[in-house]
Amino acid sequence: MFEDKFSRVLYIDLSKKSFTIKSRPDLFEKWLGGTGVGIQILKEECPKNVDPFSPDNTVIFAVGPITSLYPLASKTIAIFKSPLTGNLGESHAGGRSAVSIMMAGYGAIVIKGKSDIPVYLSIFDNEVRFHDARAIWGIKDAITVGKIIRQKETFSGQRSIMRIGRAGENLVSFASLNTETYRHFGRLGLGAVFGSKNLKAIVIAGKRTINLSDPKAYLRIYKNILDETTSSLMKKYHDLGTAANVLPLHEIGGLPIENLNRTSYEGAIELSGENLAQNYLGRRIACTGCPVACVHIAAFRDPHEEEKYFYKTSMIGYDYEPIYSLGTMLGIKDAKGFLKLMDRTEKLGLDAMSSGVALAWATEMLNKNLITEKETLVKFSFGNWERYIEGLENIVSMPNDFYKALAKGTSYASKIYGGKDFALNFGKNEMPGYHTGPAAHLGWFLGARHSHLDNAGYSMDQSLKGNYPRPEKLIDNLIEEEANRQILSSLVVCFFARAIYLNFDNTINCLKTIGIDLTKEELKELGMEIYRQKMSYKTQEGWLPNFQDLPKRIFETSAPFGKISEEYMNKAIDYFRKRLEKDFR
Repeated sequence: MFEDKFSRVLYIDLSKKSFTIKSRPDLFEKWLGGTGVGIQILKEECPKNVDPFSPDNTVIFAVGPITSLYPLASKTIAIFKSPLTGNLGESHAGGRSAVSIMMAGYGAIVIKGKSDIPVYLSIFDNEVRFHDARAIWGIKDAITVGKIIRQKETFSGQRSIMRIGRAGENLVSFASLNTETYRHFGRLGLGAVFGSKNLKAIVIAGKRTINLSDPKAYLRIYKNILDETTSSLMKKYHDLGTAANVLPLHEIGGLPIENLNRTSYEGAIELSGENLAQNYLGRRIACTGCPVACVHIAAFRDPHEEEKYFYKTSMIGYDYEPIYSLGTMLGIKDAKGFLKLMDRTEKLGLDAMSSGVALAWATEMLNKNLITEKETLVKFSFGNWERYIEGLENIVSMPNDFYKALAKGTSYASKIYGGKDFALNFGKNEMPGYHTGPAAHLGWFLGARHSHLDNAGYSMDQSLKGNYPRPEKLIDNLIEEEANRQILSSLVVCFFARAIYLNFDNTINCLKTIGIDLTKEELKELGMEIYRQKMSYKTQEGWLPNFQDLPKRIFETSAPFGKISEEYMNKAIDYFRKRLEKDFR
């Protein structure tokens, strides 16, 4: 049974500037935490077919029962209605937010309404304060906002600070929510939802303690998990971070380049994890409770504009996905150029993946003379990072109708200006960085949040090596994998630890130390039911996958094991729709 300390939910009403705290063991006993609890609260609190920018849209932050207790149990889940897709929004972030929420005494935080003025929230234990944020609304740099709040608020070293940039304030549909400078709720536009609510930032901390019924058993299980976590399996993430993926994908021909017109190029070495680590790495950092430290920070020196021999050193976080979207997808062959693009994206508060894919689409539109500089205001060309910096600024400031459309995503913009066949989005969410085969593209087209982390289709592509089963079998495998991952995102643990926690014996032992007894069969059934709940919400909000919505570019550019078959993909989607109608509505 869940104790009250695991099942408290904080409800915040921005319109009334009020809050209540409720004990919800009914939710946590049945749905565990994280995604499982979050989707239920979304169904309770968010009206059907609500406008994502309506005050009635609901933001839920949820953590899991083993948050702060075990290695890599360090993620927070955010669930909301996405302004980018008009459907389920789910974003994960590391950093300190999960432990801060848990230590403040909550399993979930629910935010509704809209403030009449810009505000930021301080959540400390049982207290919520509403602060006037007009003085920090409109500041150009989201990182500066964090510095100002850090100087003003207490609980230094324990708190988490989440904040939006100008992209969120201006309601860019793929604006991110930054947390602890280098981590983000990046995907699907949570930053824009914050902006629509006049919510600039949240600071959260607490001093809660956790009592364990059997400390000796806990220490034994913790050590076992820690030993697995620090094995050679995780070494590449510590040494190079996820940037270790660049060269392997380039070598097999699975790295999207220049809007997926090709899959390998000479710039891969310059943007590789090896080159960045050797020539730019300034430090490694870890999410709270993680021994791996996969977050790599580049130290980048820029000469002062006016003072000779003076330099400014910037610390810029990088991962594989931004390297793909702001690097290879834009044909960038200069590590310094990529880092400058990454730095500007962070300061503006944009999702790096959607931003890079949007600019790549705009570049090809310009190259094909489907639009002109009248629309783009900048002569984009693959490889020219200076012009893409101007493009990022224009997405946020929206100086004309073209950028107003592009700020709503490539799906929306391509409906107005054309180029749908090479507007690389899936379910209206811009694609991740893997052109490995049909499983990858099916995975994020059909996944609950249209993400490469839904079901790891790209891993299936690489393990199958072109020997694909019948489309129906591949879909069944993707669904099973995604259902299992609902357990990971309900615990909540980092997906890098999936091999550890999807060994359900480990998960069962961890849960027992806090008084939760579940069998392997019960865990798998729970994962499938959470998946069913998500798909039920998505279909309620009008989602139904259609083969015609796939970008044609994925069939034109060869993947590592040959070109992707349109017939295969069509059959797979048709089978998925039948399963959706039968099993998941």
